[in-house]
Amino acid sequence: MSTSSIILNEADLKKWTELVSKGVTNALNGLSDMVEKEIEITSLEARYIAIKDVAYLVGGPEQTTAAIYLSVSGAAEGHMIVIYRSDTAFDLIDLLLGQPSGTTTELGEMEISALGEMGNIVGSFFLNALADATGLKLRVSPPSVMMDMAGAILDAILAEIMLDADEALVMQTSFGTEDMQINGTFLCLPSPSLQTALLANWSGE
Repeated sequence: MSTSSIILNEADLKKWTELVSKGVTNALNGLSDMVEKEIEITSLEARYIAIKDVAYLVGGPEQTTAAIYLSVSGAAEGHMIVIYRSDTAFDLIDLLLGQPSGTTTELGEMEISALGEMGNIVGSFFLNALADATGLKLRVSPPSVMMDMAGAILDAILAEIMLDADEALVMQTSFGTEDMQINGTFLCLPSPSLQTALLANWSGE
């Protein structure tokens, strides 16, 4: 069964979007703790798009991007991807490392480590929010950090996912501190069983 075949009447779509929004908000709270600065969410938009069109959210298949991938296990399986244009990723790394914007111009070992640590924080805080809301036991894998053209990254990550789903819930977020704004794309790609379990165990409150 594909994810698109179980999506979602209007009430369930609203409920699912609210649940994932809760997770993203908690993830950014964790990021705020990590950088020891107040991070404010300036926009958070959720929508379903075809998985084959995801690369166009970051400028197209040939746009150089940095991505952090995590898999979800436990009560059921799923995937999370945070993807940024390379220039945005460099700004994010500067934020993570407490550097002036424009300092980072390439991904070295320290920069990859910073993105990986962010992935750990974001992934665990996101899943903790979902687990607290639903009572399900969920685990997140160590993060994988990649930098390549968006098409190459997403083809590698999404090939297996597309066997089970042809649409993804995309959370496009803008956030930042007083002196820096970050625009990113967060993909929540649950298996049909995980999406069903989350919805069944959350009251929507």
